[in-house]
Amino acid sequence: MNNRNYLSAGIDVGSAFSWMSIVDQSGTAIQKPFKITHNNSNSLEKAVSALKKAEELYSMKCRIFLESTGIYHFPLFCFLVDSGFDVSIINPIITHSVKNASIRKVKNDKIDSLGIAKLGLSHDLPVSQFPAKLVLELRTLTRKYYDLTDEKSAHINRLKGYLHTVFPQYIGIFNDITGTTSTMILRQYGTPDKILRGHKKTMISKISKASRKGISKATDRYEKLYQAALAAKSFGCQIESVYFNISLTLDLIERLACAINSIMERIQQLVAFNKNEEFVKQISWLNSIKGVGFLSAVTIMCEIGDFSTFRSPKQLFAFFGLDPEVNQSGNFNGTDVHMSKRGSRIARRAIFAVALASIRRKRDGEAINPYLCDYYMKKAAQKPKMVALGAIMHKICNIIFAVLRDEKGFELRSPQEHCKQYKRPTQMAA
Repeated sequence: MNNRNYLSAGIDVGSAFSWMSIVDQSGTAIQKPFKITHNNSNSLEKAVSALKKAEELYSMKCRIFLESTGIYHFPLFCFLVDSGFDVSIINPIITHSVKNASIRKVKNDKIDSLGIAKLGLSHDLPVSQFPAKLVLELRTLTRKYYDLTDEKSAHINRLKGYLHTVFPQYIGIFNDITGTTSTMILRQYGTPDKILRGHKKTMISKISKASRKGISKATDRYEKLYQAALAAKSFGCQIESVYFNISLTLDLIERLACAINSIMERIQQLVAFNKNEEFVKQISWLNSIKGVGFLSAVTIMCEIGDFSTFRSPKQLFAFFGLDPEVNQSGNFNGTDVHMSKRGSRIARRAIFAVALASIRRKRDGEAINPYLCDYYMKKAAQKPKMVALGAIMHKICNIIFAVLRDEKGFELRSPQEHCKQYKRPTQMAA
């Protein structure tokens, strides 16, 4: 173990209490594992006193290392920082590797805290700091946005399942069964019988008003609904409780949609209010990239947090979990290589959405990003489509890194132009 000029305190964090151990420069324990009860002020003060006593006794500062636990380490981190200590967060993947280092299979919080403390003495230990308040605010909102979006999608799938049971012919009439027109029909004419009994002109007028289209298209939609209702009389299981579930599911979807809109408004307000912050400027730089929308830009930056900790695009790949799993031993080299997916799931989701948007074409046939689109088409001709899309995600990461590194908006350039611009400063320096 390399000697360091600080004491190391390791804390194994739990929901209600944590265990803390302190080691000296050689890794020898100088404080037996100490239990910290989170809702007990005396216990917290005793932990601070133990840390300060160790600092006075050895005449050196004490660095504290916490294992990231999602949310439980946040209050303890803030308390220790406010108490004047240098606190860092360790990825649980790293701490788990240390916990498995012993031959004996021994697992308890006391031993884990001691292992974290010894791990803190490593000179090349990758750590992270607590994100700034604005980053934390936006990260909380974006993650809740995706949670509610997933929940809404789950309810939409349930709605489709209910309709497949009682009114299967309805599914093919609307592209979006939760759209304005479809919701109006399900609310007011939710069963085949009600559609068949409904007044034709009244229904056509309502469909035209809801869809904001002409009478002719509304009439065509009505005829499809009428034929579907006739077919449902002979093929469809009419269960009243299922129609009741459809009504409840529509209510839930509408409430979730309202909550999602409220979150988006809150995100936009925070960004607008802090428009002069460096972090918001980084969001605007990402938003300038072709295929990156406002939400994707905010999400990616919130997951990155402090960009200054990244030195190369490869580090960004690994952080997003886009780096390949390496499977090699002796003369064997694994060929079935997958993404590690060990990084930020939300960031990876956002980058996947950006990759899809980048290769998409507009209605006039023009590609959103013609160079990435061409690159994807060439890759897809030789590799499976998901492999080609993974290559696009790597390109997106390169662009994100370059934009944040250069601190300016995105400029669409061909690979040839990029190579010329890259060589020019090199030649001038020579």
